[in-house]
Amino acid sequence: MTTSVWFLTLPGVMTLDITGPAETLKLAGGAFSLRYIGPDASVMTSTDMQIGGIEPLPENLPEGCLLVVPGVCDSGIWFDTPQAISARNWLMRMQSAIHDRKITLLCICSGALLAARSGLLNGVQCTTHHEVITRLKIAEPAAIVKENRIFIEDRGIWTSAGITAGIDLSLHLINRLCGSQMALSVAREMVVYFRRSGDDPQLSPWLRYRNHLHPAIHRTQDLLGNQPEHDWQMEEIASRVHVSARHLARLFRQHLGISVREYHEQLRLAIAQQRLQQGEGAEKAALSAGFSSSRQLRRALQRSQK
Repeated sequence: MTTSVWFLTLPGVMTLDITGPAETLKLAGGAFSLRYIGPDASVMTSTDMQIGGIEPLPENLPEGCLLVVPGVCDSGIWFDTPQAISARNWLMRMQSAIHDRKITLLCICSGALLAARSGLLNGVQCTTHHEVITRLKIAEPAAIVKENRIFIEDRGIWTSAGITAGIDLSLHLINRLCGSQMALSVAREMVVYFRRSGDDPQLSPWLRYRNHLHPAIHRTQDLLGNQPEHDWQMEEIASRVHVSARHLARLFRQHLGISVREYHEQLRLAIAQQRLQQGEGAEKAALSAGFSSSRQLRRALQRSQK
């Protein structure tokens, strides 16, 4: 199913606040359809680039959609224009649907200020660009403003820090809505790191060691991730990813700080723990993950806790 994404597009919009998330979502294999709405049919962005073909603000948005509110280059000016006031009034009308989680709100950078002035962040944990934090607290004293965050979510409302954090947030949403493999594929296509905010739960091993750009390691991780239960031998892995076993071992140590065997074991542990959580017995969970016995699984768990 395709998720519709609506970008609230105002004069003075930060170019990368809108094109960064848009480009990221567009690369997700057709999972998202993008539309641009606002009071004006065309606007000038922060880089003097004109965006045309902007649709009028709709009366309603479809349930399950994403509404993106990008920042502007000078919120003291561009969020006080007649167009911004019109957008603010429109956001107020969307408030019920947003708070009922029928619409997911994404605020990029200073876009959180417009959301705050529209009454959307009352009692909500949120963040923004570090230079705008104080103004966000003033705009909505009842907001729970968090500093030093890449992005944060509270009851279906996402807010993010400056500019490139919109790309980080978009990758995170692709991971949540489309799966980790799609998010990793988009991140690699864009040649950017795939990271999460500090408040998120610890990354699974499928994601934890992906913040690198080395193709041989990515090929190895894809290989092991597709068949973690297989009894992979180092020479076989190296042959499949077209490097020597010695070089591959050195690459893992250099870029990830762990061995190929340790990485493979972490994948197996994740599967076994998931099986255990689903109610399977230790022996069956161990065998499903590729361990020879529940005893071997226990030893692996002990190693992981050191």
